[in-house]
Amino acid sequence: MFIAILGTRGIPANYGGFETFAEELSTRLASRGHRVRVYCRAKHSSATYQGVELVYLPTIRHKYLDTLAHTFLSTLHLFFHRTDVALYCNAANAVFTILPRLSGVPVLLNVDGIERKRKKWNALAKAWYRCSEVLSTIFPTAFVTDAEAIRRYYRDEYGKESRFIAYGADPRRVPSMGVLDELGLQPLRFFLYVSRMEPENRGLEVRLAFEQVVTDLKLALVGDAPYAHEYIRKVRDTVDPRVVLPGAIYGLGYKELGSWCFAYIHATEVGGTHPALIEAMGRGCLVIYLDTDENREVCGDAGLAYDDQAGLTERLRQVLAMTEAEREAFRARAVQRVRERYDWDVVTTEYVNLLSALRQ
Repeated sequence: MFIAILGTRGIPANYGGFETFAEELSTRLASRGHRVRVYCRAKHSSATYQGVELVYLPTIRHKYLDTLAHTFLSTLHLFFHRTDVALYCNAANAVFTILPRLSGVPVLLNVDGIERKRKKWNALAKAWYRCSEVLSTIFPTAFVTDAEAIRRYYRDEYGKESRFIAYGADPRRVPSMGVLDELGLQPLRFFLYVSRMEPENRGLEVRLAFEQVVTDLKLALVGDAPYAHEYIRKVRDTVDPRVVLPGAIYGLGYKELGSWCFAYIHATEVGGTHPALIEAMGRGCLVIYLDTDENREVCGDAGLAYDDQAGLTERLRQVLAMTEAEREAFRARAVQRVRERYDWDVVTTEYVNLLSALRQ
């Protein structure tokens, strides 16, 4: 098949979950012999990446217009440079999926989570997302949810059935520790948090909870965000020398952090399946997670859930007090859960099968 992927910032991934999804899926599709085109906002050093064609188009660098402007231009390009099938990412882009469908190109939309719940959006943006949820059930040929909790939401709210395909992860630790040396971290002597630094991802809450714990372990708060400068300033406003704030880290450095942390803290309250959580579990992290339907679905009894800042502080103290055998039991369950539920090759096969069915 000739497959187009639209609606992300592009690949190689250097932002968030949809970008990682686009990279992992597109490169695997290309390795299986499919022709794949990914629309990108920022230029890579080459017109291809691991066998995937990259198309660069401009955008409007604005909090509310960036995604929509780029996806609109990508859709116009797709209209004149057709593929066999198109995969759109992000429910906000649902409105654009009707154009390729009218031109005879089947469209699959991955809606992600319930984005209108994010605190960063104003009333107009939240209304757009609400409208987009409705359009996601009408305009594309089919739509995908990557969490059973989100699948139930669309069924209960709109009476529409989505196709559930899980997110994927690579359950392997990396042996190198280069980024640890750069950040002054010691293996298995730091807590790790990785996310976009936005209010609903609770980075500030994580820092405040950690600062209540008596320990010589450090906390690495990894992440950034393009339109959350005031919130990031609050997260960084600390005099605790144990807190390390390096900004965003991708690629090998990101994998090294997840492979050698003492425990991983997952604090996101909005969204579907979060890639960082699955990846941390796959690398054998001891996981402490905010208790939401989506996070509980992914982690289950392979991690420790908490409800609020005080609960997180208690969980941090708990894991510090555990025996190493108790911690290893959680780590082993996390790896096993990822191997059973979130294998990228299985995920890729499910997308191939669905896209092939839509094409017929």
